[in-house]
Amino acid sequence: MSCNYKPTSHSNLDLLNLTQEATQWSDIPPKIEYAPKSETKLLFGGLTEGRERLLQAAAKSLGEDYTPLPTVDNKSLEFGKIYGNRGQCNPTYYTVGNLIKYLIYLRDEKKIPTEEIIRKYVHVTANGCGPCRFGMYVTEYKKALAEAGFAGFRVTSFEHNKSIFQEAEESVVEFSPKYFLILIKTAIIADILTILGYQMRPYEVEKGSTDRAIKECEELIIKTLENKKSLFKALLKCRKILERVELNRLQVKPKVMVMGEFWAAMTESDGNYHIHRFLEAEGAEVINQPLINRILLNVWEAEYLREVKEGLEPKGVLDFSLAKSKFMIFLAKHGIHAQFNLYAKAIGLNGYKLPNMEHLQKLGEQFYPIDSNGGEGHLEVAHLIESVQDRVAHLVISVKPFGCMPSSGVSDGIQSLITAKYPNANFLSVETSGEGGANFYSRIQMALFKAKEQAKEEFLEFKDIKSVPNKKMRYNYAPKSRYIGTACKILDSTR
Repeated sequence: MSCNYKPTSHSNLDLLNLTQEATQWSDIPPKIEYAPKSETKLLFGGLTEGRERLLQAAAKSLGEDYTPLPTVDNKSLEFGKIYGNRGQCNPTYYTVGNLIKYLIYLRDEKKIPTEEIIRKYVHVTANGCGPCRFGMYVTEYKKALAEAGFAGFRVTSFEHNKSIFQEAEESVVEFSPKYFLILIKTAIIADILTILGYQMRPYEVEKGSTDRAIKECEELIIKTLENKKSLFKALLKCRKILERVELNRLQVKPKVMVMGEFWAAMTESDGNYHIHRFLEAEGAEVINQPLINRILLNVWEAEYLREVKEGLEPKGVLDFSLAKSKFMIFLAKHGIHAQFNLYAKAIGLNGYKLPNMEHLQKLGEQFYPIDSNGGEGHLEVAHLIESVQDRVAHLVISVKPFGCMPSSGVSDGIQSLITAKYPNANFLSVETSGEGGANFYSRIQMALFKAKEQAKEEFLEFKDIKSVPNKKMRYNYAPKSRYIGTACKILDSTR
């Protein structure tokens, strides 16, 4: 790999370090007088471009000045590997390197002095714990930033698996309940638009028409957020925009579920070789994993841990903090589902249901030790079983960073048992490392060939259908059927 920037004397690429005595890095920030909140600029990133644009508008509606970082690319990976520790997973390298790449851009292209960047900018990110490197992200950011010449740059985080009542480490960031609620609402809308995009794009008559319609809907939602108007009414207006997209939904296309480690499965970037668009280009319809699924997993984890804690309480002892926690979990779980269903109905996303985490737990715990929580481990097993039992997809692909402990280390080993138990399961596990794209694509193409054959076999059952009403070609028509493919579902409803 090449890099235009010379590493610092303490960089991992500087061979002179081999002659120096090893030292332990410690998080001792220099004494810096930071800019007041009114002058502070907040940076965030790591999601998809559409989601980040909507979340930026949501934060702006609350008076917060957030700027999304550019989409990660392989240059981000280079910076992450130059300045980061060895042995990190791809999400760490890409996201850490992307922040450093942007700060270097501000310094070298925008000519903003390094001292001013450190004083006025703050990076906001998620953090967590568990048997995975996710809990080390903030420390990795700070170490890499120091190595890149930005020692003292502030990185603040919120706990991804805690409630809406938490505080940021930095006083310039306000994590109030109102803040989280508007972000969750916006994340739901962003997910709905993303889901619709994946459902419509493979069947569009005019190439690019779906993306243009989704973009127009995003602009409408952004204006609605900025003007603090009704999001429900804005979604009703989006119906007319989406209805203009002409679809031919009788094309035979295999459905492919993309799941796995959260970031690797969700990103639309070099970080996962643009797997979603690659699958579409190869003639597939993609079932993606929405951001809100991760939030529902966090709620489930909180409820599961609460139940474990309740079981350990001595009899006769009342812990009112548990009652409060139980009530908050109940509100979060049912509130998210209710909000999603409301917005989905408004825009016309019919027939789509958010995952039932309790049901997935029951499917997964037969094979996966639930107490080995961390990442999406048991969900990967459960999703594969569900895809076979409920006829959800022709192919399930699990995407994960190279060496991801919960995913590669545990669930992949269990998946061999699942595929033996369910011979009809078409499963592929792929790792991302930022290298070897040709091998990555080749493996997917081989698994996709089998999925295409399955989709064709389904379609052969329909021989006597002469005409299909035009209304069944619309994006919001979602009939129930025992078939997997979209074309077969429509033809089945025409019989």
